[in-house]
Amino acid sequence: MSLRLGALPQHRTPPKGEHYDVLIAGAGPAGLSAAIYAARFLLKSVVITEDVGGQLNLTNVVDDYPATLSINATELISRFRDHAEKLFGVPIYTNISVQKLKREGDEYHVTGTRDLDVYAKTIILAVGSRRRKLNVPGEAEFTGRGVSYCSICDAPLYKGKDAVVVVGGGDAAFEGAILLSGYVKKVYLVHRRSEFRAKPYYVQEATSRPNIEFLLSSVVTEIRGDKLVRSVIVKNNLDGTTRELNVDGVFVEIGFEPPKEWYQSLGLEVDDLGYIKTDMWMRTNLPGVFAAGDAISLWRGFRQIVNAAASGAIAAYSAYTYLTERGLTRRPAPASREVKSIGGETAK
Repeated sequence: MSLRLGALPQHRTPPKGEHYDVLIAGAGPAGLSAAIYAARFLLKSVVITEDVGGQLNLTNVVDDYPATLSINATELISRFRDHAEKLFGVPIYTNISVQKLKREGDEYHVTGTRDLDVYAKTIILAVGSRRRKLNVPGEAEFTGRGVSYCSICDAPLYKGKDAVVVVGGGDAAFEGAILLSGYVKKVYLVHRRSEFRAKPYYVQEATSRPNIEFLLSSVVTEIRGDKLVRSVIVKNNLDGTTRELNVDGVFVEIGFEPPKEWYQSLGLEVDDLGYIKTDMWMRTNLPGVFAAGDAISLWRGFRQIVNAAASGAIAAYSAYTYLTERGLTRRPAPASREVKSIGGETAK
């Protein structure tokens, strides 16, 4: 039996006024996982997104997603998309942003860029958050080619390398430096201040590692290389001197930026850093609105592909449960067929 549930979309935006059981905002691992599971629950679904891949677009090789061994991030993104779009026929519309949700009866009126104007009984927000960037020359050019935004994800790729730079002074930067110190010969931790924001445990552990060198009151001003990162320029903020470090990689760990103001404009409750508050079933404070992936406050210190995918599946299940409990799902009529009774008579 074919599992294809519909043709791929031919429009740049969904048909105006279209009604869906679930609208998914975001097409990273969380959003696409939600799309797959929503389709399996026979919910009429659509994905609206600015781009496909989310944080995976900032990664080169993935070797921590179960059953994939080592895979190029671009290929993994393609597999996520094909699973939702080609196998299950969930339409994915790109270069579109959801802007407003307005409750109208049992549905939300959803509007956004590119004249997005549709209705959905449930919403799954999986727009993630953006990692803060250095915004220095060479950063964009070498992203995925030596510039990484996830030490936990990419540290094993640098096993046996000579040196890397970690930028930041919080928990993530210190966790990354400690982890990387077990893989590479030298770790430079560059922090713009003279004091750290990381937990004392992490600071103590990092300072005990002989191959971690601290460059305080300093910033990375440029990233250089050829096909891959080869060096960085570090400037001391106190005396203005610069230093070029020969390194194999740059790990930017200076935090995330969730769209806090947008979440709040929708009426969502957020935590102190702006991430959406959910329960363990990905339910938000708004009826019929769920959230998943890097958008949520859960697992804030451990953002992983497997977590995002799992939360997307849970959100889809919760959306399905929400709809069925309220009698809002479409129940397809069973196909008519002949059945042979035990006595040999034909019944319909």
